[in-house]
Amino acid sequence: MDIPFLNLKDINARHADELKAAAARVIDSGWYILGREVAAFEHEFADYCGVRHAIGVGNGLDALSLILRGYKALGALHDGDEVIVPANTFIASFLAITESGLVPVPVEPDPASFNIDPTRVAAAIGPRTRAIMAVHLYGQLADMAALAELAERHQLLLIEDAAQAHGATSDGRKAGAFGHAAGFSFFPAKNLGALGDGGAVVTNDTLLAARVTALRNYGSEVKYQHLYQGINSRLDELQAALLRVKLKYLDEDTAKRRYVARRYRDGISHPLIRLPAVTDEARHVWHLFVVRCAQREALQRHLQTHGVHSQVHYPKPPHRQGAYPALRGLSLPLTEQLHGEVLSLPIGPTLRDEDVQRVIAACQTFEGTA
Repeated sequence: MDIPFLNLKDINARHADELKAAAARVIDSGWYILGREVAAFEHEFADYCGVRHAIGVGNGLDALSLILRGYKALGALHDGDEVIVPANTFIASFLAITESGLVPVPVEPDPASFNIDPTRVAAAIGPRTRAIMAVHLYGQLADMAALAELAERHQLLLIEDAAQAHGATSDGRKAGAFGHAAGFSFFPAKNLGALGDGGAVVTNDTLLAARVTALRNYGSEVKYQHLYQGINSRLDELQAALLRVKLKYLDEDTAKRRYVARRYRDGISHPLIRLPAVTDEARHVWHLFVVRCAQREALQRHLQTHGVHSQVHYPKPPHRQGAYPALRGLSLPLTEQLHGEVLSLPIGPTLRDEDVQRVIAACQTFEGTA
């Protein structure tokens, strides 16, 4: 049998009875928007992340956008302000910035971790810079100590795009607790995935939390009284109830992901396949296991012939997308090289030992052109 890239059916089947009971609880309650389940999940997720506030929203993109909109409403950001962002990221990081009337300033990654390079961030800070958006790519924390020092020195906001990093930890703090605020995604394929779209903003900033809470609900703090020009982006009761079930198992699932990643790192030793660099296991929750290969397409075809499914995250960087024609002239060679070489291998909490070994064996038998 083929080895799927990610088997969501198996992942959710492990908790089927609890998930069905949670869904039935919501159905029987008769309350489906901003009720007890959302309030309970917000409390539980804030506690998990080690922050004061969590606000459930419609998806991960909205989480990032609402952070920026919230800080604009509080006067900390203004139209045309610049936000430094990794060039090597999913386009949502850019979209949140531009749809908020702000300007993305892409910065090349560190070649080992693929995360944003603090040295290059420092060089990119200019007179219009007001924020840094750190993306914890593939589940590995960015260098938050260095970025926090830069943010403090230059009086910048530090925002975490933690969409892939639920539970990643450094010095006793989890993703979401390092910056002024963080956005999470609960897309079904995430380490903490709903059975539909969902997201959350987490923060220790009480003023921001209050503003985001209103902005997600048509800009309203009291029903039919709209103080701000908000949007409709609310985590619904059903998804909140399902996430409450899955949050209980997140650390256990992370341990399984780390086990698979360790097997890959110990077993794959092909001269044409570059393994991901990891400085601290606790900093990485392995949302994706991404290798580099200059002959990526050939490697992917080889894996497919052995029944191993893989994916490319991501084939084209944001500054080369049609959505951003003004950025096409930027020279970001490392980012472009990475997007031409990266390949994600199967990883997840339900991957069997024999499947892990098959993936390793398939990689080892790749006969590329030396």
